[in-house]
Amino acid sequence: MPVVDAKVRRLMDDMLETMYSAIGIGLAAPQVGESARVIVADVAREGEKPRPLTLANPEILWRSPELTTCNEGCLSLPEQYAEVTRPAEIRLRYLDYQNEIREMEASGLLATCLQHEIEHLDGILFVDHLSSLKRGMILRKLAKAKRSRAPAVA
Repeated sequence: MPVVDAKVRRLMDDMLETMYSAIGIGLAAPQVGESARVIVADVAREGEKPRPLTLANPEILWRSPELTTCNEGCLSLPEQYAEVTRPAEIRLRYLDYQNEIREMEASGLLATCLQHEIEHLDGILFVDHLSSLKRGMILRKLAKAKRSRAPAVA
């Protein structure tokens, strides 16, 4: 398992800054062009004290049989949302900011967020959980939005 050194801590800090400025609750290193197995998250509500999490090499050890459905979005797919069903609770192991091996349990929004971000590390997006019809609708909306922003070619 790679170590959390000064370079990884700098990546974690930069990712938190990026996530907060995008008004997101989670971010994975591949979303910012880094091939590291690093995620950050903070599901504190507006007005609450921030509770940033920085995780390197996160590994889900257990998933509850109980499921929950959340309306998910993604900074990689702007302004697109869909209902995704995932385990309601998880237990995971990771390296923290100080390079210590930790385990934690998560439920609710935090469990959903962590699962979503860990999947990014494996190249999976929330739309991969949708039916091909719903996924196609979202991808067509994104393509249309991209075309409308593209400069006209003379």
